Amino acid sequence: MNSYRTVQTGKIFSGEITEKKSRFIAALKKAESVDEASAFLLSERKKYYDAKHHCSAYIIAGENGGQDMMHSSDDGEPSGTAGKPMLDIISGEGLKNVVLVVTRYFGGTLLGTGGLVRAYSAAAKEALANAAIVVMDELLQCSFDFDYASEPKIRRFLKDKGCEVGNPEYSEKVHFNIYIPEEEEDIYRSGIRDILSGNVDFKAIGKVVHEKKLDF
Repeated sequence: MNSYRTVQTGKIFSGEITEKKSRFIAALKKAESVDEASAFLLSERKKYYDAKHHCSAYIIAGENGGQDMMHSSDDGEPSGTAGKPMLDIISGEGLKNVVLVVTRYFGGTLLGTGGLVRAYSAAAKEALANAAIVVMDELLQCSFDFDYASEPKIRRFLKDKGCEVGNPEYSEKVHFNIYIPEEEEDIYRSGIRDILSGNVDFKAIGKVVHEKKLDF
């Protein structure tokens, strides 16, 4: 699989703005299929059943390097004033496998096409500003044990290489799981062996799809 940016699994990221008494409520969520995106839109419709517009946009990554699936809906708003600007927002952030829904409660004042574009875009940006952006990648999971005294050196080595440690375990020794590019296995193996003077059983467990949070 090709690596891609998305939002953290299992969470809904929200944002809200008010423009001339109209409320625009945005909700952003990870979705790995069109069915998941459609189900989330339906849940937002049920949640805000009394709202007039539930505009949406999603981008689903194409399989095996295929073309991404993109969709947007204005849901009754003038054409091009809601769904397309929302799609442009998530596309501009380089996100895939995400669905964005913006619900509008009409406040009694018409905003015009320009005002609608700005309002839906602003609501989308609010949700994005509150989102945890992650990178999904296929990496090689490796594990190894070592003594407590060596942990600072090991952590420094991994930090310098930008490697993430997943849920270390502490018992008689320290147990690390790390996620690395497959082609760099020998580099990590030799580096860790050097730090531990060869006294380590470095195991390659297998490939996994790994989610790494980006820090800004």
